[in-house]
Amino acid sequence: MELARRGATVVITYISTKSETRVKEICARIEALPHKPSAHGIQADLSSLTGSELVTSSFLAWRGNSPSIDILVNNAGVETVRDLGQITINDYDTVFNLNVRGVILLTQALLPYIAKNGRIINVGSVGGRSAFKSLSLYCASKAALEGLTRCWAAELGSSGTTVNCVCPGPVQSELLDNIPQDIVERQKATTPLGNRLGTIEEIANVVAGLAGKDGAWITGQVISVSGVSIANLQDLWLILF
Repeated sequence: MELARRGATVVITYISTKSETRVKEICARIEALPHKPSAHGIQADLSSLTGSELVTSSFLAWRGNSPSIDILVNNAGVETVRDLGQITINDYDTVFNLNVRGVILLTQALLPYIAKNGRIINVGSVGGRSAFKSLSLYCASKAALEGLTRCWAAELGSSGTTVNCVCPGPVQSELLDNIPQDIVERQKATTPLGNRLGTIEEIANVVAGLAGKDGAWITGQVISVSGVSIANLQDLWLILF
């Protein structure tokens, strides 16, 4: 919604049929904004090898064969709560096929249409630099996004394209509902700024800022939006000591 409020035409991808009604409602809210931006939903499984191709073909069918993408936000993600001894190959595939491979394949597929001076924003997590019991697959996948972000920033800088990673702390969302409550409470307790969960709007504002003109000289960065988590305090200590 925030990108649409700032003038963007928005395409939303979703995997489950049960999400279709919600996506249509979001698109309707976007198109009802005073400046009448366009919005479109595409159902695709980005964890599959063909998901990115489906998104690309559907996008081209909607916008024509010569579209220009100014902003790509890689926001799809899934977590699996498993102790080390319980992790299976299927668990690994479930998490990494969407959180890492899906990001690579979708960005590859859309790269020919990314505008000069475009923006690619990966959504990571404070889990990429923190230790959370039973969330090793999720945390590892988000750490991988940080590496992709830095390398892509180096590769794409010559075209003016910036690549950054926004890493939320715990945010009240459907994804958080699957996290054990004791982990959520511990995250809140170690968040100095208010000892609370973040909001979707707080994350969206940072993404929108990076996507706009003020983000033109910011690239290759991993930006924590977490109320200053303990992980970030440790990083600061390592830098200053």
